[in-house]
Amino acid sequence: MGHAARIGKYELEEFLGGGMSHVYRARDTVIGRTVAVKILTEAGCQDAEAKARFLAEARMAGNTAHENVLSIYDFGEDDQHRPFMVMEFLRGEDLRQAIRNGHTGDLKSKLKIAVQLARALEYIHTQKIVHRDIKPENLHITTAGVVKLMDFGIAKTEGLAMTRAGYVLGTPYYMAPEQVMGQEITEQVDVYAFGVLLFELITGNKPISGDSVERIFYSILNEPLSLQPVYASGAPEAVCALVAKCTAKSPAERPRGFAPVCAELNRILEQMEAPTAVLPERQPQAPPPGRPAWLLPAVLAPVIVLAVGLYFATRPKPAPAVAVSPEPPRKVELAKTLQTPSGDMVLVPEGKFLFGQNKVEVSLPAFYIDRTEVPNRVYETFCSGQHHDLPKDFPRDKPEYPVVDVTIADARAFAQWAGKRLPTEPEWEKAARGTDGRAYPWGDEKGASPANVGGKELRPVSDFPEGASPWGALNMVGNAWEFVDGVVTPSREALASFRKAMKPAPTASEPWYLIRGLSFAEGWSDRAIFDSATVPARFSGERIGFRCVKDVGGV
Repeated sequence: MGHAARIGKYELEEFLGGGMSHVYRARDTVIGRTVAVKILTEAGCQDAEAKARFLAEARMAGNTAHENVLSIYDFGEDDQHRPFMVMEFLRGEDLRQAIRNGHTGDLKSKLKIAVQLARALEYIHTQKIVHRDIKPENLHITTAGVVKLMDFGIAKTEGLAMTRAGYVLGTPYYMAPEQVMGQEITEQVDVYAFGVLLFELITGNKPISGDSVERIFYSILNEPLSLQPVYASGAPEAVCALVAKCTAKSPAERPRGFAPVCAELNRILEQMEAPTAVLPERQPQAPPPGRPAWLLPAVLAPVIVLAVGLYFATRPKPAPAVAVSPEPPRKVELAKTLQTPSGDMVLVPEGKFLFGQNKVEVSLPAFYIDRTEVPNRVYETFCSGQHHDLPKDFPRDKPEYPVVDVTIADARAFAQWAGKRLPTEPEWEKAARGTDGRAYPWGDEKGASPANVGGKELRPVSDFPEGASPWGALNMVGNAWEFVDGVVTPSREALASFRKAMKPAPTASEPWYLIRGLSFAEGWSDRAIFDSATVPARFSGERIGFRCVKDVGGV
């Protein structure tokens, strides 16, 4: 390494890489400590902007002291007047490599990485430093699992310019809308980038894609973030809500700094580490006395009640399938009802609604949904025409009752025949509760008898018109559970319960799906509009039916 083999007391041992700066593994010859030495190259010294960033990074990082921030031990110039800084030497890998190599662990491990980053950012904000370049490459995970925030090269500098030396395409993915627009930069840009990084940490993928900076910036500025991959990962709703809040377009709608982010992550981790997580209001209810025997097989009845009534709070959530076109289609007046051979449908207009227990704002395109659950009469027509098997003990004497005892495969086959599909979970919920986050389809009051809940048997699909949703859909709560599309991961409790109910016993590796909206047999619940239960794909129950949706583009 010639004359560059030593800088002061630091003996350079191995070149590790770099661009405008070169990084070496080195040894402090006085105390024998292994360190990393970062030296600005001659080209970097000639670039005034690069040199300013290097000096700013050394000053800022050198004045910080936190277990999750890379430590700077020393700073100076070599004999060629090139600035250098001496940092702690990190073993392990950066977060980009950890994600790519599958080294981030399970959800709990990922959240522990996230909370360490949040603590680091909370600390540097107290030092009046805005990092502005949060991305996986700037986080290091040591072999001991300690997260280190690195690279303060553009912290607290002027607005990021497209022509800046060292600008990398990876950076735009994590930029907040106000950064893209060149507006005032506050600590809220780090909150936004943290939300994007949390999304990527959990799912393994960036939340937006684009093959040009312009396309990425358009998405950041104009398109709602789809939480579908986060829900599909099995992350609790609270995690999905945190991602949504951190990545809000408006800085004022994000958490105010990282103190609330740390508190929320710690709360989620404490809940995940608690011995049980079953909410008291979702305890299973015994079947009402006097129910006709044909409603449930005698052996399965109590177990099915346990399986579908207990696991509202413990089930993982699939994701909202937010489909937003980059170029909004020309506005057309859509009919509020749609007549189809398989039943009337009602329009759910495009736009935002409040989704889930935490009322996360989600945007969906317009779609039509069946006004009622699919009745026996229509399902029998399908089976006859398609030579599809009818459900066991099919009640031909009840043509207007909802078809039940079907699997999700049966429901999908019917939907395909009808030129429709099954709803996603956010579609089902928007159709059920409207846009204002109400507790029930008809509003926030339970009412006297607006739904077939806590009853003794199924009722015709057009009963309870007073319980209609804002769009006119009936029996979205009560009567029969309804399938929604989207594979989920079952909880341990669900697996244990269904192992008793089904032979051969289901496993976590086979597909499981959600059912929504309660059946007649469950009691009233303030969670009915946003809760769900989990069932294996091959399961059919005498309280589970379905309804379909149709895309506006397919009308």
